[in-house]
Amino acid sequence: MAIDQARWQQENPVSLYPRPMVPIDHVEPCPRRIRALLNGEWVFDTNAARYVWEWPHYPHYYIPLADIRQELLVDEHDLEQYSGGTARQYGIRVGDRYHPGCVRVHTEKSVEGLADMVRFDWNVLDTWFEEDEEVFVHPRDPYTRVDALRSTRRVRIELDGEVLAESGSPVLVFETGLPTRYYLNRAEVALGRLIPTETVTPCPYKGRTSNYWSVQIGDTRHEDIAWSYDFPTHLLQPIAGMVAFFNERVDIVVDGELLPRPKTRWSS
Repeated sequence: MAIDQARWQQENPVSLYPRPMVPIDHVEPCPRRIRALLNGEWVFDTNAARYVWEWPHYPHYYIPLADIRQELLVDEHDLEQYSGGTARQYGIRVGDRYHPGCVRVHTEKSVEGLADMVRFDWNVLDTWFEEDEEVFVHPRDPYTRVDALRSTRRVRIELDGEVLAESGSPVLVFETGLPTRYYLNRAEVALGRLIPTETVTPCPYKGRTSNYWSVQIGDTRHEDIAWSYDFPTHLLQPIAGMVAFFNERVDIVVDGELLPRPKTRWSS
């Protein structure tokens, strides 16, 4: 399925960072072993999963029906039509836990490559694994790059005219489809201005956050605008213990140039 470049450019104006380019309903083989747990039991174990892009930003795993413990599936005798084709609806029961309407088994009337492939709602299963590593939020996109690069750019973080951090040795994280994130050493951050919160967020590429902070300036509290990973995934080790701020909600000055605030789902 080819991408209409003219339409893409019209719908996605010029950005300061690369946009996802995979079309919806694109299907590719997944060469990794994929497994998932529910209520302490393995639901499936497969070396033949497929990536399916239900939207351009990242794929979902589809699992061969033959690799699933089918005694755990509860047929709801309902056919539904999706963009990827026709699928039969199932629930899943493991021990005393039952989740209705969360599994769909695709029929022959589906996008090529999806017949007898099964989609689970991600959050219904307790834990997903690629090989022996836990996967958070969604599958890692094979077309996405996430690089953590050390830099000597001069980075200053400001909010409402107040300086919250300034560094000449940041680590820049470049992730396809997202603005560049600037991670700064804690010694270069005004930690006394940051208010710890209980927020924890997972990321398929970086792992689970260890800290989130808000900032109070005057009468305004800016919730959860900074975060840190004390134990990131091995590929993102350079950011361990460092602090990043949402570009969307603070002013970032890089080498004397004020960056425009990007518009993303974290803008407010």
